[in-house]
Order: sequence, then structure tokens, then C-alpha cells
Amino acid sequence: MPIYIHNTLTNRKEEFVPQVEGKVRIYSCGLTVQGYAHIGHIRGAVLFDVIRRFFRKKGYEVIYVQNFTDIDDKIIAKAKHEGVSPASLAEYYISAYLQDEEEMGIMQADYNPRATHHIKEIIEVVEALIRKGCAYVVDGDVYFSVASFPSYGKLSKRSLDEMMIGARVEVDERKRDPRDFALWKSAKEGEPYWESPWGKGRPGWHIECSVMSIKYLGVPLDIHAGGQDLIFPHHENEIAQSEAFTGQTFARYWLHWAPVNLKGEKMAKSTGNVFIVREALKQFSPQALRLYLLSSHYRSPIDFDGEKVEEMERALERAREAEEKVDIALKGTADYSERIVELPDFGVYREQFYSALEDDFNTPRAIASYFSLVSEVGRVIDDFLPKPPTSVLLPLWSAKKLIQELKWVLGIEERRGGKEGRGIEGFVELLIKVRDKLRKQKLYELADEIRSGLGTLGIVLEDHPGGTIWRMGK
Repeated sequence: MPIYIHNTLTNRKEEFVPQVEGKVRIYSCGLTVQGYAHIGHIRGAVLFDVIRRFFRKKGYEVIYVQNFTDIDDKIIAKAKHEGVSPASLAEYYISAYLQDEEEMGIMQADYNPRATHHIKEIIEVVEALIRKGCAYVVDGDVYFSVASFPSYGKLSKRSLDEMMIGARVEVDERKRDPRDFALWKSAKEGEPYWESPWGKGRPGWHIECSVMSIKYLGVPLDIHAGGQDLIFPHHENEIAQSEAFTGQTFARYWLHWAPVNLKGEKMAKSTGNVFIVREALKQFSPQALRLYLLSSHYRSPIDFDGEKVEEMERALERAREAEEKVDIALKGTADYSERIVELPDFGVYREQFYSALEDDFNTPRAIASYFSLVSEVGRVIDDFLPKPPTSVLLPLWSAKKLIQELKWVLGIEERRGGKEGRGIEGFVELLIKVRDKLRKQKLYELADEIRSGLGTLGIVLEDHPGGTIWRMGK
């Protein structure tokens, strides 16, 4: 069956046809790493974890890129406040985020490029835009000329007046047009910098994503994604500079997810209205958090509600009980009579599940199909325990495999990080605190024993200026 995606660019649902048959190339805008990830950040990561799993079940090869912006004004300011370098601050929060993804059962991206690792390529693209007459230099800064790209605004559908209002938020009288945006910023005193043809400086935010996505995926991308707050100006600017540079369509399908709200307002670091992922994982299992974030369609905002997450916990527990009954039936003693029993067609739920995801990744409907399957299997098995007739064993085995398949697509299979896993997490964090105290007391031999002992258990410690991060080794 065909897959349909709501394309922000055309504002309609379209059949998905990849540029290369059998291959899907996806770029999702990642974090600016100046703090821990919150639930709003992880919504998109969970969504695209499911999307990638779904495409793979459909037989596609998936190449997924999620970047890190590891240098910008906020990172520089926070690093100065904490007395560390911007590079070490960014490294700490990148490690923390990757740990959060692992705890949430999110498959790591095929590529996690960082802006500072691609300065050479960024400079080359900016030079090309200047040569094409699409950018200009002013006192060591380089700006993209919006007037050079006539279709500017085609993604956000904003009027000229609306774009001018947004442009006036950060006024720079040196720009030819208030809408023009920075491709390269000259360094201020004490800031990190890289040498360029225009002097010491660093890349602007928008050019980073264009360069990294084109490098790893080429053009046109199949799917470019991000939060709805990135449509303008970030993604609008990406389109302008990328298409001006390549002369080709930048991305064919644009997908944007809505925010997660807390206390009626969008979660945002700038306002402090956030619920950090690692704090949430101390209260809830990652499986319940995933299902809660997927229980509303990705284009609809969610108001975070702990009670509803607890409802997901209870629903998952009922599902586990039903699966355990199936295991008991399959491992127990069967009724070897010739009794023939007609069972429901469990395959219907598989069709419903994938049909939901084929319709603009409708995860609420997919989740409902999964729970309907589990409920039906549980109802059927209650009629046959403790000795099910042999005629139902093969259908029950098939139902068990189907449940495992749908759980894998939703990413709710059991793993470290559930209620049992949170105990492991607490134990490791306690040992890290003990180790920190030993190091402060210069008892390095004992501290090293803790690192070594955890290493034998497959737990890797990474020390950074901002603290210690742990992860499971490969």
C-alpha cells in the first residue's frame, strides 16, 4: 500500500515517492546543545524512531541524519557562565542527549554531524553563494540576499509584512534588506573563531544544516523534518540558500511536529518551562513515555499530563500480562484432543496497524490497533488455559510474533530503562557520585576501581568538564 505524508511545502497530504526507489533519505534538525533535552525535544526523536522502523518494515533502506549545533551565542554565553570552554560544554550535552536517546529506546542516527566539524565545507558553500551574487560581505559578516531568491516564503506562506516584522527582532542597519540573514558571523572579543576569507568568525545557524544535509544525503532530500517552530525562519532560510547554491530542489517532503506544552505553554529552555527527559525517566518507564508522546498525532500539540502517562503504564502492564498468558499456553501442557477451535483473524490488526502508519504516520490509530490485538489475544487465551487445544497453538504462536513485531515498530520492547532499568540507572548514578567524592579526595586508585568494575558490566563512564556521563558499551 502507498504511504501518504502531509507535506508542509504544499500544505496537503501527498503520496510518498522516494527519489531513489527503495531508499529513504531523512534529515531532522537536532539540538543546539546548551542544556539537557526536554520532553518537547524528544517528541520528534521518538516520532522519527517509529518512522524509521516503519520504513524498514516496509522494505526500505533508511539513511537518517540528525545534527548537533555545537556553537552559537547561547552555548558561548552558558560556557562563559560555567567557566568551561564552549567545546567541552557542547560535548557534555551531546553525550547526555545520546544517553537520553538510548534510555528512550531510540535507535541512533546513521550520522550525527556537528557544525564545528564542517567549517571547511560551510566556508566553501558561502564562497559559492557570494560568487553567484546571492550573498554579500559587510565588515567580516556574510549575509544571504533574500531578494536574490524570488520564491522566498514558499514554505511558511508568510506575507512580506509578516517576514519584515520577524526580521526586525534582530535589527542590523548594515543589511541591504531586513530579511537578509547571516551565513557567517565575525568573531567578537573572547569568542571561539575559525579563519575564513572574511576574517575570524563562525557559521550562522541556518547554513550549518544546509551544508550537513547536502554532504550526507545529497539533493533533493526525501524528507526534511523539525519542530513547527523551525518552519520560519530556519527552514525557509535553508531552502533559499540550498537551492541558490545547488540550483535544485532542496527537499521534496517537509514534515513538522507540534510542540509539547507544559502548564498550557510550549516547553522552551528560554522560559524555563521544561520537563527534562532524564527527570521524566525517574518517574515513568520509557515505554510509557513513548506511547504517550505517540498517542496524539504528530501535527497536534500535546499538553504533558503525568496521569495520562501513568494510564499508559497500566495499559502496558495489562499487555504484558496477556503476553505472559500466551507464553504459559505455549510452554505448558496442551489438550491433545482433536478439538478444532476457530480463532479470530489476528492478521486484521496487523493490517490496521500498518494502514494507520501509511496514513501520515497516524501513531494514535496504530497504538489502538496494537492494544486491540493484545486484548483480543488475552480474551482468547483465557478460554483455553491451562490446557489449550493443539489446534490453537500455531495461531497463538503467530499472534505472539505479531505482538513482538508491532512492539518493535513502536519501540516499546522490553529493555534497560523500564522500572527495573531505573533501578540500574539509580545504582550507576550513585556509584558515579561516590567516585566523584573519591577523586576530590585524591583517592584515584579506588575511583579507578569503580570505573573498571562498571566497565566489566558493560557500562562506560565518560568524564567531561561539566560532569560524568555513563552509557552502555557496544
